[in-house]
Amino acid sequence: MRNPLSKKVTEIKPSGIRKFFDIASEMEDVVSLGVGEPDFDTPWHVRDEGIYSLEKGRTFYTSNSGLKELRVEISRYLKRRCSLTYDPMHEILVTVGGSEGIDLALRAMLDPGDEVLIPEPCYVSYLPCVQLADGVPVTIELKAENEFRLTKEELLEHITDKTKLLVLPFPNNPTGAVMRREDLEAIAEVIIEKDIYVLSDEIYSELTYQGDHVSIASLPGMWERTLTINGFSKSYAMTGWRLGYICGPQEIVAQMTKIHQFAIMCAPTTSQYAAVEALKKGDNDVVQMREAYNQRRRYLMHAFKEMGLPCFEPFGAFYVFPCIKEFGLSSEEFAMRLLEEEHVAVVPGTAFGACGEGFLRISYAYSIEDLKVALERMSRFIAKLKKQDA
Repeated sequence: MRNPLSKKVTEIKPSGIRKFFDIASEMEDVVSLGVGEPDFDTPWHVRDEGIYSLEKGRTFYTSNSGLKELRVEISRYLKRRCSLTYDPMHEILVTVGGSEGIDLALRAMLDPGDEVLIPEPCYVSYLPCVQLADGVPVTIELKAENEFRLTKEELLEHITDKTKLLVLPFPNNPTGAVMRREDLEAIAEVIIEKDIYVLSDEIYSELTYQGDHVSIASLPGMWERTLTINGFSKSYAMTGWRLGYICGPQEIVAQMTKIHQFAIMCAPTTSQYAAVEALKKGDNDVVQMREAYNQRRRYLMHAFKEMGLPCFEPFGAFYVFPCIKEFGLSSEEFAMRLLEEEHVAVVPGTAFGACGEGFLRISYAYSIEDLKVALERMSRFIAKLKKQDA
């Protein structure tokens, strides 16, 4: 029989995150610090608005771009939080999670052979989405000594005459790194000089712990070169509602909307009504969750210091990225042994790119109680490794 499968698709590797959780799901007494999902319930007033929309029979398609009321609220939110101005009628598209926004942007912007710069370690979807859009992914290895920030020099080193787009994923998953205003200003100079575009994934923008988040689109000359992705999963604990949005110049958003129209039709109607409520009345919810995450972040950093595990201090998202190179184990070996011997599940850094070797991603989107148990087990495991090496 003729092969029914696309070569392009079969050559894409599955996510490296799932392997450990498939194993952990078969074990008893496992504490997982791996999933990048808030442990908070969606705030009740947001859930209530979703329920009310169902009771009122609001179960029909919305416009392809999303509810007008929601796009207006997104525009207001971005103005007050990020100093960004977008026309809700033509420059905002509501998507099925931020992930759909990534896919739409790449498919709308890339021709075969166009190069996309992807700083790594990074979220697992960027590289395969570039490949599916017939682009060429070019990875930039970020360095721990730079706190995993992208530098001007690193960017310049990887730009060619085929470069079309830079993915800018900050605050970062998996490292927790952030880009400060001065970092972004240096990057913006290069972007403008080299005449390329930016896909700025800001899904963790509300989870910053040292100063306010800065969007590169707010810098002079960058609005017209930037597509800004955000959503409700992380900030409002709405992962299962599957709702995000992407904003940018009308000529690009119109083409993304066309793809969205044929592939999706519209984002879930119930989720959109709930999101309106989140944007109108959810600021305090975000503050409370951010404060809880920050407490956990500080707790982890203190615990790592106590056990002698090196880790740069991250100021974004809800991840830490400790270094385990001293133990002579690969990231996957370390993570597997930690799971098997102490029943703690973490993600090897290599799940987020080859340069993640020697690191682990640990999520603190878990209760202090769970973190305490996991860290006690991890400390015991590390002490055992150090004793073996002595």
